Amino acid sequence: MAGSRPWWPSRPQAGANAPNVVVVLCDDLGYSDVGCFGSEIETPNIDRLAAEGLRYTNFHVTPMCSPTRAALLTGRNSHAAGVGYVAHADPGFPGHAMELADDVSTIAEVLRVNGYSTFMVGKWHLCKDADVTDTGSKRSWPVQRGFDRFYGILDGMTDMFHPHALYRDNSRVTPETYPDDYYFTDDLTDEAIRMVRSVKASDPAKPFFLYFAHGAVHAPLNAPAADIERHRGAYDRGWDRVREERFARQRANGVVKENTKLAPRNSEPGDDVPPWDELSADQRMVFARYMEVYAAMVQTVDRSLGRLRAALEGLGEWDNTIVLFTSDNGASREGEAQGTTQYFDVLRHYHGGGDLEGEFERDRRAIDEIGGPRSLPHYPRGWAMASNTPFRLYKINTHAGGQSAPAIVSWPRRLSGVAGEIRRQYVHVTDVFPTVLELVDATAPDHRYGVPLKPLAGNSFAGSLTNGEAPETHREQYYEMQGHRGYYRDGWEIVTRHVPLTRFGDHEWELYDLRTDPAETRNLATEHPEIVADLAARWERAAWQNQVFPLNEGSGIQRAQRPEREDAFARPVRLVPGTPTLERYRSLMLVYRRSFRVTVDLDFEIGDSGVLFAHGCQSGGYSLSIDAGRLCYFHNNSQEMCELDLGAVAPGRQEIVLEVTALEGGTHVDVRVLVGGRVRGSADGLGMPMGQAMFQGIDIGIDRGSPVSWARFDKHGTFAYTGTILGVTWIPGEHAAGTGPETLEKLRRIGMAYE
Repeated sequence: MAGSRPWWPSRPQAGANAPNVVVVLCDDLGYSDVGCFGSEIETPNIDRLAAEGLRYTNFHVTPMCSPTRAALLTGRNSHAAGVGYVAHADPGFPGHAMELADDVSTIAEVLRVNGYSTFMVGKWHLCKDADVTDTGSKRSWPVQRGFDRFYGILDGMTDMFHPHALYRDNSRVTPETYPDDYYFTDDLTDEAIRMVRSVKASDPAKPFFLYFAHGAVHAPLNAPAADIERHRGAYDRGWDRVREERFARQRANGVVKENTKLAPRNSEPGDDVPPWDELSADQRMVFARYMEVYAAMVQTVDRSLGRLRAALEGLGEWDNTIVLFTSDNGASREGEAQGTTQYFDVLRHYHGGGDLEGEFERDRRAIDEIGGPRSLPHYPRGWAMASNTPFRLYKINTHAGGQSAPAIVSWPRRLSGVAGEIRRQYVHVTDVFPTVLELVDATAPDHRYGVPLKPLAGNSFAGSLTNGEAPETHREQYYEMQGHRGYYRDGWEIVTRHVPLTRFGDHEWELYDLRTDPAETRNLATEHPEIVADLAARWERAAWQNQVFPLNEGSGIQRAQRPEREDAFARPVRLVPGTPTLERYRSLMLVYRRSFRVTVDLDFEIGDSGVLFAHGCQSGGYSLSIDAGRLCYFHNNSQEMCELDLGAVAPGRQEIVLEVTALEGGTHVDVRVLVGGRVRGSADGLGMPMGQAMFQGIDIGIDRGSPVSWARFDKHGTFAYTGTILGVTWIPGEHAAGTGPETLEKLRRIGMAYE
């Protein structure tokens, strides 16, 4: 790689025949979920990529999506890049700023100043959720971090049939409704192909960098009906058989060595998986359906890759395109023991407002809808255990199941002589940045807009592409996620599974020799205390060097503590018809775990009808509308619907008031609706959607995108109001008991107790 230089504003031409670079990053894809890594799921395009390229079977990421994305794009460890956790927190520490730091550069920034066109489609998730607003800072948005073009979502997940907020470059483009055949992955693929075709039409010699960051296969697990149907019955045999079969294929095709042992069933309390044969018939039926949907979703990713490849072949660019295919973390256990048809029940569960197991009967009744446009499912963690074969535990854990990912590198022009080979060198996601720069002969700056850059944490693994015996270049690496910790050095690894609200300490460390036991089946900590002590000391040094502290002790303060500047989002607001959908985060802060009042200033005439306002979507929300002259209230909590018929509306100008009183803990509310100062209807003890469950923000005079009420949508569609709404005002009230500032101080004291 050429020497360093300042951050040049000019764009030099890339060298002759400079390769294109495509990074395809899946979300929550387990180690064994594609065919060439042992899966029964048919992934012919991914398998072909591996057959013509290389499989890296010792490839590691962070145990969570945002941190992996930060490490991949910057070549720095995630905490050093400012993103030590998912971008839905802002506790005030540099390693958890939840936006890319000013003193790290991205691959896109470097390649752009080296003459590349730079494109991104898909999930970004590298800016504060509070900045995903029309007035928020865009300094950590894709276009500001080196991409010429961007299309996708800025949040961490979305409804695959009704994305809640699509962005093109720096502007939101979410339509009022979506076609019946819309599917997010297909849309992203269309956009990626258009971007590439456009640049090659404009300048055929100009190389491009495409970062295709899938929303799949993150929950909600949605897939087209025809894809799901292909898998009907395929998982009736259960996760134990599937796991054993995948392991057998991995040994047969060389993904793992012949003497590798399969990790035992996950048995840790709260992470445990029951034997499939001990489940009831109804459980087996519903749980198998979840995996049918997941398998279909994996295939949509494979089909996307096939379409992208065909487009590049049509342009004559495929042979000179470097492709990396991988995942951002291990498979997710967020569906817990039972799974769910409504993913945002997970949020309610984690906030103390619901029991996933208690929703099983609802899920059983809705089995035929699982995976379709009226469900937001997540599978039980037994399937995540199978997805992570042969490893232990899941996403978030620093054990191998959380941070081992399938990885494939293809470059037909250079790798035809080693096509189909396996590479077993330890590689970390931070190594992608320096490897790409070496392969394309790009010059890296040492400053970014006058700010000296942090040194790269990764090392190029380019030598291993053509030499299977090349030495490992990444000898040691720390891991940390939500208090779980790990440290790798030269084949040895220490790791912890930290139990929330327990003391951190050396007693937690387990030790494994990954050269003979990659699945972490034999803990050697008591046999080699000197190795544990050495690696623990190295972890401590790395943690200080990479701004990892403070550790997450499990009190919840990491998400609860937010900067004072966000108080502005809880100011009253008056919205008028024609206002674009108010952003999700601003809308949420008006109502989150607090009482609030909504006042509709209406001039009603006989015959007027439609939605007065709608906040949220099919996963949760509330709305008032007028239908056939009668006022109706809709309250949706994970599709537990409460509908109130509030009587006829008289002609003339009037105020309609929704009063919502938050009960202790903020997970339930009492509701009443007044017209002209008189109560028309009420309901007590309604579940209040939590956090991201109100995926969409507030609309006035229409219910855009995914609806608060499917029954109303089936009858009227988006139900645009036909009369005159003068304005709708939200006035936030007091926080629910047990959720205000005094609770934050309590969490601080808890956190200090476990420092």
